[in-house]
Amino acid sequence: MADKSFLDWPFFEARHRDLAERLDAWAGAELGGIDHSDVDAACRELVTALGRDGWLEHSGAEGDARLDVRTLCLIRETLARHDGLADFAFAMQGLGTGAISLFGSPEQQAEWLPLTRTGKAMSAFALTEPQSGSDVANATMTAEDDGEHFILNGEKTWISNGGIADVYTLFARTGEAEGARGLSAFIVPAGLKGFEVTERQQVIAPHPLATLRFTDCRIPKSALLGERGAGFKIAMSVLDVFRSTVAAAALGFARRALDEALARVSERQVQGAPLFELQMVQGHIADMAVDVDASALLIYRAAWAKDSGAARVTREAAMAKLFSTDQAQLVIDRAVQLHGGDGVRHGQKVEELYRDIRALRIYEGASDVQRVVIARQTMGAFLGGT
Repeated sequence: MADKSFLDWPFFEARHRDLAERLDAWAGAELGGIDHSDVDAACRELVTALGRDGWLEHSGAEGDARLDVRTLCLIRETLARHDGLADFAFAMQGLGTGAISLFGSPEQQAEWLPLTRTGKAMSAFALTEPQSGSDVANATMTAEDDGEHFILNGEKTWISNGGIADVYTLFARTGEAEGARGLSAFIVPAGLKGFEVTERQQVIAPHPLATLRFTDCRIPKSALLGERGAGFKIAMSVLDVFRSTVAAAALGFARRALDEALARVSERQVQGAPLFELQMVQGHIADMAVDVDASALLIYRAAWAKDSGAARVTREAAMAKLFSTDQAQLVIDRAVQLHGGDGVRHGQKVEELYRDIRALRIYEGASDVQRVVIARQTMGAFLGGT
């Protein structure tokens, strides 16, 4: 039984506690029967179920409504604890249309958010390029102004939901300036002429991932999201919201690993006594518990600060993602160790978690990139205060 005492922390309101309880019950009842052997089909089924039962309503906000980051984090933590692919399905609906929620015109929001929030359309966030992963400012894909249209040329890669999404939030260079100031954001529906999926990428924890190629792909001027040249700002604003949720997913994996480890050491007998009686094992459990609680504190501090009106939580979100993903890796590794040979057997939950966690230390800003962000933010605050 996962520890839920953190819900009594002052970061949360009654509505958050109610949501967490209802989602936990829903996930326990609904997610066990979904077949993961066909990842694309499983993701479609998960998006449909999440939309049908109202959970995707929290993935986007229309008009003057704001995304509630604590809610997003609680949903991702809870889903990840039950099923990593369910967390992925929810996360991509939020990340894929986050820019539409934050910067979309009323017309753009009205066209897409009712579909993504009900599970009738799947979304994706197309930012990464083959030569510019974390170096977003040096993206090379272009969107050439051609009067009534923009013409897209270039590639995107490692795009989650690539190949199965109905709509992509895509970033391309419109040339207002060099570097970050020359990028713009666009809403690009699937199926356009000149838009093709050139590769489906296979990874250790199966997810739908793809490389996309655009060759003289024409999109209307109405596809522009926000202002020209504001693409970098839009991308960073979206990541500022959703980076904490990546940490929350890692926390969900870590909580499940701790639960699996506790069950194992309480049931497994060594020399006639539970494995837990060994002091070395107690030390592992203690370290795991500390890492879980410390992660939760960093995550929900960042989420609470954003929900309380902070313009940016770049430093707080980076700290949460760095610590929580790195420590979740350690928590899960300890859980595998405590399971012995069973820990690396295919089909065991801890083996699945071991594969699930690794990508979270890379996407939406790798751990070393987060260290750079934290250091620069910390130095900036120091110099600003002197």
